[in-house]
This record gives sequence, structure tokens and C-alpha cells, in this order.
Amino acid sequence: MKRIAKHLMATRWTVNRAFPRDALMAIEKEIKASEATHHGEIRFVVEGALHIEPLLRGQTARERAIDVFSQLRIWDTERNNGVLIYLLLADRDVEIVADRGIHGKVGEREWERICRKMESAFRRGDFEAGVVGGIREVTRHLAEHFPPIGDDRNELPDSPVVL
Repeated sequence: MKRIAKHLMATRWTVNRAFPRDALMAIEKEIKASEATHHGEIRFVVEGALHIEPLLRGQTARERAIDVFSQLRIWDTERNNGVLIYLLLADRDVEIVADRGIHGKVGEREWERICRKMESAFRRGDFEAGVVGGIREVTRHLAEHFPPIGDDRNELPDSPVVL
């Protein structure tokens, strides 16, 4: 019941308060800068709350992140190196879903570590800094395993998605 109440109370205003326009622009700028250092793709998505039906079914943030990964076609990169950083704001739960090309090189433990670090920043109310820090951690792995190449093109939009 507590989780349901949190989701019902989360509104668009809640998301806008945590991520005002300036914060979203800073996140987009960080993604652009990141992608100049590697041949990977990063997407950031923040969702205020789940709709009532998935919420009542008990959908987890992880399950929703996998849905979003698919819906935004992050899996559809040439080298299978797309990474989704997903935040379900009502739960303050961060999930990283990485395509098989990068996931196999980094592994679940490292993605989890980055998520927990971001969540720690969010508990302090540092939403922009938490996301930027997470992007920088993901960047480090993408730069190591997918260095930039001459014909690099931006396969996915850099702008954050607010659902």
C-alpha cells in the first residue's frame, strides 16, 4: 500500500522539481560530451511513477526499465553498446540496462554499484549531480571497451526522456 500511495502522489510537478529544465539540459550536455569519448550510446529516462495497472501487478523498476529499453530501441545500435540509465522517481530506484555488447564486458555487479551510488545522491536531493555522476561512470566503461572510431555517428538521441 505504501508503494501504491507513493506512485499515486508522484505527479509531473514532482519530476519537474527534481529535474527542472536546466538540469535536463545539463544531463543532455553530459551525454553529448560522453559520447565524444567513445563509440557507445547512452540514454537517460526518468519516470515519475508507474501507471496503476503495472503498479497493481507489482511491476518492478527493473522490469519497467527493460520495457523502456525495448520501446526506445536502445538495443538497436550497430555494436550492441547502448546503455539505458532509468530512474523510477516514486521508488527512487535506478536501473541500468546495457546491451549485450557492453554488458558482457562490464557485468551486473558494476552496473549495480553505479546505480546504488546514484541512489545515494538522490537521497541527498542531488538529482542532477547523481545523474551526471552516473553518466560519467558509464562513460568510463564505454570509453574503455568502445573507444571512438573515425566514422562514429550518433545513433540515439542525447536528450533525456521524461515519462
